[in-house]
Amino acid sequence: MSTIRILAIDDDEMVLNYLQRMLGNHYQLILCAEPQVAHVIAKAELPDLILCDIDMPEMDGGAVLAALAADVHTATIPFVYLTAMVSPSEVQALDGIVGGRPGISKRANLAEMIAAIEANLPRA
Repeated sequence: MSTIRILAIDDDEMVLNYLQRMLGNHYQLILCAEPQVAHVIAKAELPDLILCDIDMPEMDGGAVLAALAADVHTATIPFVYLTAMVSPSEVQALDGIVGGRPGISKRANLAEMIAAIEANLPRA
């Protein structure tokens, strides 16, 4: 397994379980079902990348991103939207940009998801 650590934020536990099954053999996942505490977790864990749902009731992905960007400790962590609002083909047509940020469809297959993650990881 890779040493790359990814913080996955989604208010739906089923999505987090799916991500664990899909990506858990490839990356170390930190799962967060409460977007309101995502900033605290990100600051404590300092993951290599953050995957975040856009449409969440208590605090949407944009608000999570704003909280992370406002903190010097988390501002530079790569942030990728993970959303069901667009299909994999729509993400491709948008050149991988969803809501002004890199994005992945929740319906992407494993290869597409890994490619999007790898493309957004910081390079040493």
